[in-house]
Amino acid sequence: MEEIDGVCCHVECSGEGQGVILLHGWGQDRKMMRLLHRQLQDDYRVLSLDLPGFGESRPLPEMWTMEDYVDVIHQLADRYHMEAPALIAHSFGARIAIRYAGRHPVSCLVLTGAAGLRMPLSLGKQMKQQLHRWGRHLHLSIFSGSEDYRRADPVLRQVLVQAVNEDLSSLLPSIVCPVLLVWGSEDRETPLWMGRKMERLFADARLIVYRDEDHFAYYHQGFRFANDVRRFLEEAL
Repeated sequence: MEEIDGVCCHVECSGEGQGVILLHGWGQDRKMMRLLHRQLQDDYRVLSLDLPGFGESRPLPEMWTMEDYVDVIHQLADRYHMEAPALIAHSFGARIAIRYAGRHPVSCLVLTGAAGLRMPLSLGKQMKQQLHRWGRHLHLSIFSGSEDYRRADPVLRQVLVQAVNEDLSSLLPSIVCPVLLVWGSEDRETPLWMGRKMERLFADARLIVYRDEDHFAYYHQGFRFANDVRRFLEEAL
């Protein structure tokens, strides 16, 4: 356990060389990246963690912004002597990685099923959002939000609402490091159009699509993903 800003985080670090930090998605933990960690640790100094509020890390005492998560990752990078680390992130973790790269030096980014772009709301979704607001106001459990929202504790619900309402599009062109994007063609959480848009917006990005895979393409195709990441790191570092 590492204590940072009063929050205890479960951290695993192994290997030597260029620093690589793995960031899991919403509702997940470091175990989702365990195969990748093991595949990279012979050649890199690899750090995995349960993000604050998730896994074996302690619950958040209060609502955090994405910048709070960035600060924790930066402090961990300093503590483990990782200068300009490579960041490999899935979904919610990609929001943190993108914001980190906008503030601190990074050698490269690998983003898979990356969140960070606003999805246009259909009329049906707009109505559901309005019903959810009314339900919260009237304390009706019938209007309980998404599955991620229902499963989260009250503090993490605030984090989720803040996160899903931000759009990082304007930040992407200012990030000039090499970026590898890996997407499942059947991703319903962060649809493939988001990956294609990110490929256009980043200054130096390449998109790989795993056909017939969903939001967890990197996990289902763990060895393929590790090989793609390894090749990318060899080119980028």
